[in-house]
Amino acid sequence: MKRSILLFSKDPFSASKEIAKEIAELIRDKQAQNKPCVLGLATGNSPIELYSELVRLHKYEGLSFKNVISFNLDEYYPIQPDSEQSFYQFMNMYLFDHIDMLPENHHIPDGCLAKDAIDDYCTDYETKIEALCGIDLQILGIGANGHIGFNESGSREDSKTRWVALDDITIKEASPYFSGIEHTPKAAITLGVQKIMEAKRVILMAWGHKKAEIISAAIEGKVTKNVPPSYLQKHHNVTFVLDHASSAKLTRVHSPERLIPTPSGNK
Repeated sequence: MKRSILLFSKDPFSASKEIAKEIAELIRDKQAQNKPCVLGLATGNSPIELYSELVRLHKYEGLSFKNVISFNLDEYYPIQPDSEQSFYQFMNMYLFDHIDMLPENHHIPDGCLAKDAIDDYCTDYETKIEALCGIDLQILGIGANGHIGFNESGSREDSKTRWVALDDITIKEASPYFSGIEHTPKAAITLGVQKIMEAKRVILMAWGHKKAEIISAAIEGKVTKNVPPSYLQKHHNVTFVLDHASSAKLTRVHSPERLIPTPSGNK
């Protein structure tokens, strides 16, 4: 049965605390069952407060990550793992260096593979996820142009983990971190939409007015490959966590009287 839920929060900090609480409960539940907890992780500005709260829970409330296995969504290509702009460094800075998660349980796409090794690597990345019976909880941000991971506009619902060319908008948005467009990677390796949709639970976070247009399209627009997050309308267990600014263009926010119930039961 389809379940699509919106949660509104006054600020990213409050929302991130609630998401961290859910993740902590999942980790502890899996620990009680003596099972691994498989998390799909994201980078970018959206999850920074979330990771900060998870670190706090570890340091001050005894949350252990020793049973957690993580798979990051994406990585620039080409890029070295010790590059300041790599997602490998991002994850170390904001999460991995501050918790007791085992290093061998961190999985981040390799941005310095030889081109002819990428296909086999991507197949192996998905095989590792499948061997663990899939992702228990997938965290997502969303690009202003609608990418999830680096699944840009045009990505199919059955798309696999793969090398992708980045959209010009994505490159432009990333360019300040690379000291200009000329130094910004033009490609990436990304988890495919299919594996995101196969996750048992998905939480998508969006903060700020710059995300309002794409959030409206993703939640209330038609399901289309031109807006990859719109596929999440078909997911059985997804929550969009939004602040006031990112939700401002939703009809249910600015003109709730215009909503007409649909047979699908969307909320």
